[in-house]
Amino acid sequence: MSKPRRVTLQDIADAVGITKMTVSRYLRQPDAVAAQTGTRIQAAIDTLGYIQNRAPSMLSRASSKAIGIVIPSLSNQVFSALVQGVESVTRECGYDTLLAHTSYDEYEEQDKIAALLSYQVDGLILTETRHTNKTRQMLKQAGIPVVEAMELPALPLDMAVGLDHQQAARQATRRLLEQGCRAPVYLAARMDTRTLLRQAGYAQAMLEADRQPVTVKTTEASNFSAGRQLIESALRDYPATDGVLCTNDDLAVGVIFWCHEQGIAIPQQMKIIGYNGLDIGQAVTPMLTSIITPRFEIGQISARYLLEAINGVRPARQHHDVGFSFTHGMTG
Repeated sequence: MSKPRRVTLQDIADAVGITKMTVSRYLRQPDAVAAQTGTRIQAAIDTLGYIQNRAPSMLSRASSKAIGIVIPSLSNQVFSALVQGVESVTRECGYDTLLAHTSYDEYEEQDKIAALLSYQVDGLILTETRHTNKTRQMLKQAGIPVVEAMELPALPLDMAVGLDHQQAARQATRRLLEQGCRAPVYLAARMDTRTLLRQAGYAQAMLEADRQPVTVKTTEASNFSAGRQLIESALRDYPATDGVLCTNDDLAVGVIFWCHEQGIAIPQQMKIIGYNGLDIGQAVTPMLTSIITPRFEIGQISARYLLEAINGVRPARQHHDVGFSFTHGMTG
């Protein structure tokens, strides 16, 4: 499939019925153009998916030998493992990586993707699956390979490499129930798409066991302190709570610390399962049972898919499910 023709300044000018110079002036200094004209120009840019080109002109005629990686957080080691996996492949193939982060904001993602596209990257690896309409239009217009990593959306933009988070949480919840939990609760933070998928898996398993699902959540970022606060809230509002599935290991470790302080025996009185299989879970006492998400492998496969697609070789399957497993912890 041939790459779509890139939308030009002249295309925007023709759509609005003004000169190319006026469009260029608006992009350089919006206040220098009449407000009504500026509104019409911006509407044409959004509709046509115009991508500003900040790269040297030579890059528009050849491969930039660079790919963009967009992650929601720079401080979360979950994504650092994925980036390391990507770069273990791109480095050997002579590609550079440009990294951007979005703070879990789809409009911030939109701006960062526009910036990466303006530097003529050859492909993109995205770690979120919720995108604005403008982002989708820009990516369609750019015509470059895109991998959505970490999840398996039903309708990916292009390719997807990840795992079934709903099924992972469902299995984890069933594990808690099979080990004797009567009222396990789901502890959630930030409420991004992966947290919601895990919540759905937890609820599915609870309903299958004829139990009432309960989620205790915060929209703030997850950390150890949030885990302590959420388990305290859970036991205050739902005193029968005897187990928790946490949306990540940060919350789970916070739960462990709080239970130790309160004299609640783990796993006898409180069973705990975390998510992501981070190293800290193996350093606490007792060792945390957690769902292992193979982020380094996801990064490697995503990079291979992307580079192959850049070179004209599309994967045989649009989705690649890397699966999941559990750590050999003692908490749940």
